Order: sequence, then structure tokens, then C-alpha cells
Amino acid sequence: MTNDDSLRKGRHCVFDMHVHLVFVTKYRHKVFEDRHLDRLERIFRDVCESFDCRLEEFNGETDHVHLLVSFPPTVEVSRLVNSLKGVSSRYMRRDYPELAQHYWRAKRLWSGSYYAGTAGGAPLDTLRRYIENQNRPA
Repeated sequence: MTNDDSLRKGRHCVFDMHVHLVFVTKYRHKVFEDRHLDRLERIFRDVCESFDCRLEEFNGETDHVHLLVSFPPTVEVSRLVNSLKGVSSRYMRRDYPELAQHYWRAKRLWSGSYYAGTAGGAPLDTLRRYIENQNRPA
């Protein structure tokens, strides 16, 4: 195994797992300015740390954000997402009361849906070929 800083170690495993997350604002409202995105990044970083995850990259536009998160195998992505969206929605409403106009009746900053895609590692075709070419005993 190579000595790679991207590899993380747990008690019984070595892992390098990343997920690309995209959250869209409710009704795709154009909500965010640069100061909001700065605050969201700090909130997301804190939530990730509480899950033993790392926010590797963050950016966004007026109506959506992208996160690249490194996570251990013990973390369920859906639970991480629920926490990221819930905590950020509460803190943004508290810290920026003017955003309340975008919450409407739903009292939610984020759309109920999200995108999650695995990221990093070898392409699937390469992995398939590697597994197929193992020296299986006869």
C-alpha cells in the first residue's frame, strides 16, 4: 500500500471514500450571496467534523451548493445529508432573518431532494477488469 495522505485509517480499516453532494434551495429561489456561502461553508465544516468527516471542497451559486466530503465507512450518507441540511437551515434562519422570505410556508431552506454521487478512485470499468483478472483457484 502506498503512503498516501488521502487514505484515512479507522480501527479495522483503511479507506478513501468521497461523496459529491448538491443541495438546491426550496423552489430553486435565488437566495445566497457570498456572505451566505461563507457562513454555509463554516456550518457544513462543523457538521462534517461531528460525523468524523472532512469537507474537502465547497462552493455554490445563488440557488444551490456543491460539497465534496470525505467520510468513513461507518457514516450513512443519508444521515449526514439530513444533518447538513437541517443544521444549516436552522443556523441560516437564525443568523440571517432576512432569508425568511425564501422559506415560505414550508419553513425550509432546502428542497427535500439532493444529489449524492461517489467520487474518486478508479473508474468502474478499470475496477471490473481488475476484479475479473484475479487469479481465481481452479
